[in-house]
Amino acid sequence: MAEFDLRKFYKSIKEEEKSSAISTLKTLMEFLTMDKSQTANELSLNLRNAIDQLKKIDPLIEVESVAEIYFRFITLSAAKFDDFKELKEELSRRSKLYMDKVSKSRQQLTKVAQKFITNDSTILVHSFSRAVLETLLECRNQNKTLSIYVTESAPDNRGRELCAQLKLEGFEQVTLILDSAVGSIMDCVDLVLVGAEGVTESGGIINKIGTYQIAICAKVHNKTFYVLAESYKFTRLYPLSQSDIPDRIRFRTLPLSNMNRAKHECHACVDYTPPNYITLLLTDLGPLTTAAVCDMLVQLYT
Repeated sequence: MAEFDLRKFYKSIKEEEKSSAISTLKTLMEFLTMDKSQTANELSLNLRNAIDQLKKIDPLIEVESVAEIYFRFITLSAAKFDDFKELKEELSRRSKLYMDKVSKSRQQLTKVAQKFITNDSTILVHSFSRAVLETLLECRNQNKTLSIYVTESAPDNRGRELCAQLKLEGFEQVTLILDSAVGSIMDCVDLVLVGAEGVTESGGIINKIGTYQIAICAKVHNKTFYVLAESYKFTRLYPLSQSDIPDRIRFRTLPLSNMNRAKHECHACVDYTPPNYITLLLTDLGPLTTAAVCDMLVQLYT
């Protein structure tokens, strides 16, 4: 499958799914079906090349992490098969297993997360996160009354989208605030809920720009800071500072050709929040401390 075809297929799937992870998996599964390799080694190289192309097409941590975990999961037992046809059948079977797991992960996450949110809580959320949205909906299904502050989340104003969606879903106590107003309302909230684009090996997170400063503010005010993240977002990145985030992710709105020249003139899309600012990671694997992430990564990537 040529790069142009890979791009076209991925973009068309993403328009339908609205999920980078599901779109990535469907694209790789289609690639696996269409691939004309004659040997296991050739297939592995072609699949690796397809993953590298997807990373360039949509430079999100979610795309990288789900693709890498998928690659390791489906090839885990490849050495057991001498017959290439049987190998491809096994890869197809394991692909479907992993797709099923990823498809159910957010639903499992919301069941875990809603238990940590008590009735009559006042919550601050940042930007737009489907995991956060569905957790709040699950809380409402459990007849919990919530008061919610939503940051505007410049420069793309995704917080406005979440605010509108919450009101559409029937939440009455929803307030949109400026990003710069976080400090002034922190005394009023009980906890902070954020999603994550990626969970790093240190137990920290990479997420929409502004997450880090909210976490610092929550820490100063002794507020609970929960991160909602599916396990397929766990990545082997280990940033120690903001500058350690790969430029292709940190400044992903810039063309790769002029990134070095233009990045000093552009806002970063994401920032890194160290683990010491995070109370708990609420995942489809259950609640995790930041220290437990490294062990989980070993399980996911081996």
